[in-house]
Amino acid sequence: MALRRNGRTAQYLISLAVSLAAITAGVSVYWSTPMIPKFHSHEAAIEITQEEASWVASLSSPGYVVGSLASSFVVDRFGRRAAIIGSAVPMAVGTIILQIATKAWMLYMTRLIWGFSTGIFMTVSFIYFVEIADKEIRGKLSVAIRFMFNFGSFLVVSVGSFVSYTTLNRMLIVLPIGHFVACWFIPETPHFYIKEGKVEAAEKSLQLLHGCKDQNSRLESLRSDVKKQTRRPGTFKELFTGEQYRRAIVIVIGIKTTQIMSGSLPIQQYAGLIIQESHADIPLSAALISFGAVRFVAGIISSYLVDKVGRRPLLIVTYICTGVTLIIVGIYFYFQEVVGIDIEASSPLRYIPFVGVFLSISLSTIGYDSLVYIIPAEIFPINVKSLAITYLNIYGGLMNFLAVKGFQNMRDWTGLYGVFWYFAAFALLGGTFSFFMAPETKGKSLREILIELQGDLYEEPEERKLNGTKGDVQNRGVKESCELTELACKNEENNRNSTGDS
Repeated sequence: MALRRNGRTAQYLISLAVSLAAITAGVSVYWSTPMIPKFHSHEAAIEITQEEASWVASLSSPGYVVGSLASSFVVDRFGRRAAIIGSAVPMAVGTIILQIATKAWMLYMTRLIWGFSTGIFMTVSFIYFVEIADKEIRGKLSVAIRFMFNFGSFLVVSVGSFVSYTTLNRMLIVLPIGHFVACWFIPETPHFYIKEGKVEAAEKSLQLLHGCKDQNSRLESLRSDVKKQTRRPGTFKELFTGEQYRRAIVIVIGIKTTQIMSGSLPIQQYAGLIIQESHADIPLSAALISFGAVRFVAGIISSYLVDKVGRRPLLIVTYICTGVTLIIVGIYFYFQEVVGIDIEASSPLRYIPFVGVFLSISLSTIGYDSLVYIIPAEIFPINVKSLAITYLNIYGGLMNFLAVKGFQNMRDWTGLYGVFWYFAAFALLGGTFSFFMAPETKGKSLREILIELQGDLYEEPEERKLNGTKGDVQNRGVKESCELTELACKNEENNRNSTGDS
């Protein structure tokens, strides 16, 4: 038991180190949230237009796409650890460019490079934790990444609302250095070592991560699972033509689409603008800080609930509740923009958008915004895991770009009420989809999850035939045994009858 506790301690310490790096990712993604109001009010050192500011806000997503694509090559060639550490390098490059930026295109470059780094880190980190963590705490450790990512967003919004553009940018220099140092001491996963044929290294990694002296059974089980999962190629054709992956593909695309189109990222990026349009008597800096704080607190709640309540109930409840909340916010803006009702400044109704955005950020962070990164890493086998998550992140990055860049266009076309009702429709759709399609992976080993999703397809046809043959032999053996037992009973009864007659 003491050895097991030591293993768990190692897992928690590794989680802390990688989660510290997630702060850098959160800062880079949400840097634009406090900066966009400064660009609009000409408080920044660079003069850019509103159109250019919208590009600054949205270009992190294309960079994320490229980073996710690069991660599929890095993670299987150099390992999970190398990919996580290496993602600090482009983050440092982007931060250096930001220090000398004098034109809008230089900000574009910074956002693209930051997005590239975040794409690598966020893709690989969830694979890393799924492979190193015990099944009882796998969800908790994975959510810790998102939790510290949210803390990074809270940090940059809180500080960025009170310091100048130049001061904030100079403060960011320390983050990629901290990322690199914190992750330098983490181990490689046993799965990668086994995949590369490095059995001794895998055994040492298992010893560190799980604290067991007798690693033979665990090691053999891991070797068997990795061998079974890697017997098929990890190619694009295999992923999209293999029947055993189809359910997993449908699940992750459905969850990813509804997560993005429910508007969590655009709402957070344009939260300041939404509060200004609501005419609520709330200081913008206070509103932005409260949104960052609620993401931080919601991340703590999510890390507790994910392994207590389970993935599937969290998905369903948070999607449905978010949809209802966004409908109410849309109704407020409908009466304001279409009906033309001017709500009095003293009326508490003016706080409906603030409360609605506050609740939607809370709910999405507790539920689907966190789980959309965990579930894909749990439901794909190792041969296509990095490839599947890479293509999913490419898809998600493109959709995020369209959602954030299209926010202003949709607002001009339909008004804010149309934007919120559009997001609400996808949130309700996400709840319905999760009810019918999402699996429950809480407390299950990766092997158990794959068997549940793939059924008989988890085994090769030859193995199924062999297992079927074994089953037939066993059934025949049982039948013959029963027949022999029945015959023996009859003989014994005849002997008793003969003795009685005598």
